[in-house]
Amino acid sequence: MTAIDDTPLGRLDKEGRLLNAVLKQQTKPGRFGFRGDIALKFQPQLADEKRPPEYTMEQVLTFGEEGKSTLPVLAGYLQNFAFLKDVADVLGDALSPDGKYIIFANNIDFLKKYRVSYGDKKFYVLPCDESTVWKEMTDLLSIDKNDIKKLDTGGKTDVVLEAALAWHEEFEPITYEEGVAAMEPVKNRNENRPV
Repeated sequence: MTAIDDTPLGRLDKEGRLLNAVLKQQTKPGRFGFRGDIALKFQPQLADEKRPPEYTMEQVLTFGEEGKSTLPVLAGYLQNFAFLKDVADVLGDALSPDGKYIIFANNIDFLKKYRVSYGDKKFYVLPCDESTVWKEMTDLLSIDKNDIKKLDTGGKTDVVLEAALAWHEEFEPITYEEGVAAMEPVKNRNENRPV
């Protein structure tokens, strides 16, 4: 049985950063999957009260492998492109220079797709329009939901992440600073939604 502490997700779990988990278990021998949110910045705590984080990377899909120190693949949603710095800092040594990290950002131009460098880490950054990371990933990777509907949550997550590992596209390369300079105002996700 693969335990979370035997994977790079163990440190994040100990720090109380893995939240709202839809999946947080072994998905196959030697692999521990996670679907949920990762806290990027905590609010100050007074006494023993537990406060929600100030902001998170939402709808994360990733897995850690037993005995490995880095996450090979990760996808998630950021409300603000500027939070990419926090992703790189918080996940730190759990990210590798050759990992496949796909971020959907709320406030970048809908027509743009970037390959963003931050230190020695590289991220694919794409726009996200009112959809979910799951839907965006299955569209990006051309995965038919009927092909995976009989699988459990862990099995579906593995199929999507394995396809992500094999996926590659050339996007405009930019630095983090160039991305921050070009980012747009954060969109209200609840705007124009029926009540």
